Formats: sequence, C-alpha cells, structure tokens
Amino acid sequence: MLARAKVNLYLHVVGKRADGYHLLDSLIVFAETGDDIRVSPADDLTLTIDGPFGNGLDTGAGNLVMRAALALRDLAGTAQGAAIHLTKNLPLASGIGGGSADAATALSALIDLWQVKPERVALYKLAEKLGADVPVCLDGRPAFVGGVGEDIEAAGTLPETHILLVNPLVETPTPAVFKARRGGFSESARWHQVPATAADLAAYLKGRKNDLTDPAIVVAPVVADVLGAIAATPACLLSRLSGSGATCFGLYESAAAADAARAAITARHPGWWSATARIAS
Repeated sequence: MLARAKVNLYLHVVGKRADGYHLLDSLIVFAETGDDIRVSPADDLTLTIDGPFGNGLDTGAGNLVMRAALALRDLAGTAQGAAIHLTKNLPLASGIGGGSADAATALSALIDLWQVKPERVALYKLAEKLGADVPVCLDGRPAFVGGVGEDIEAAGTLPETHILLVNPLVETPTPAVFKARRGGFSESARWHQVPATAADLAAYLKGRKNDLTDPAIVVAPVVADVLGAIAATPACLLSRLSGSGATCFGLYESAAAADAARAAITARHPGWWSATARIAS
C-alpha cells in the first residue's frame, strides 16, 4: 500500500495552549507518491525496512510503524502476527508526514490482513496517540486540520492539480523551527467553496501562507534557495514550504509541467531530492 506524502498547502499558527503546544489551521492534501507498506501473514510481528532512506532505521518496538501495529493488536484483541515491510522512499523528518503516513498505512493494511473491525472513535484515538498527523493520514483525504491535529474537517474534492516536491536533504527539526518563530498568530482561513481549477486553488492559497517558512529559513537558509528555484520554473502556480520543512513544493496544472520543472531543478541541483505526483482528490 502506498503511504502517500502529506503536504500542508497552507499552515497558520493560530494560538498556543497552556502546555506549550501550538494550535494550527492547515489545509492538508496527499500526493500520489510516498513510501510503500506491505504486510503478510506471520506467526510473529516483525518489521523490515529498505529503500533509499531506509538505512539505519530502527525496526524494533520504537519504530512508529511497529508502535502502530502493537497498539492495533491490543485494541483489536488479537494475537495475530504479521511480517511488515517498509520501503522508505521519502526523506526523513522532511515536513511531508513520512512516518505518520507509514503508521497510518500500516494500520489500514493490518486491519485488512487481520480482518478486524476496530471501533472508529477508538481507532482515531489510537492514531492521535501515535502522532499529531497520524489521524489525518489515516483519513487520507484533503482536509482542514485544526487544534494540534485532532480536529479534521473534509475539504471536498479538489481540482486536478500536480505537485513537485523538493528537499535539499538538510534537517529543519520541528522544535527548532517553532523556537525560531517570531510574531503573533494568524487567523483561520478556510474556504467556503472548493476551487474549480488548479489556478483557482493557487489563487486561494496566495491569500494564505505557511507561518513556519521564515523560521525554517533561519534554521536552514537553503530553504529559501529551494523556494526560489521552484518559483522560477515555467508554469509554476505557487511555491511554498510544507510543514516545518525542509520539503518545499510547487503546484502545476499538468503532469508535464511538473515533470519539466523537476528536470530543470535536478539539472541545477543534482544533490536535492525531488518527486512529482498528482494530488489525490
């Protein structure tokens, strides 16, 4: 199963709780590219990992995929095992929800394998305990997300839009990015009508922003270079940071335009990771 990359099309920091967690308003979508999760029957519960970003990753109980599997087994009251295999195609800690998507996809795959039917509210509470982005990744549809990730509202069916993801392979740790943030809070900025075209979607997003962009650039100045490189590609409708970075994205009306932009950036910056995909509607 494809563990699709999660992308924050906009991200507003709208407040802060007494416990220090920031409250967000964000439009999240999923790109038809990502990691791969495969499960098969087994006596024990095991995890193996390969892929371009799989080297050295923990395959034990501390891995988020294993934590998800163990929690689901407890919730479902089953003793079944599974051989889980993760192919890690997305850069680590890159602002596109790789670990969260992996955990959510593992939950879905194991529910099918084990033929269990956990109660929906309990399943989403389990997902929330695994991480703030896991519930929306489990839902897997375009959604507005509020609170610290627990408030999920369907955003409707999006127009056909293609995306270019680019990561300079530097780290922008989320705590460091939030620590570098300055200024006040933004307002919630949800739409009342779904945009009809990719150009309409980009126009709507230009009235929003990612409040973590400037602090991410403080942590990793190369983020500004990535945003500029994407914005300079022909037919780019919008260039923006996803999450706390360091992955940036560009929006395009066609796959051909996105692929051409990727080829141009790869030629100039061969050390950067990139991928193109359609945004799941």
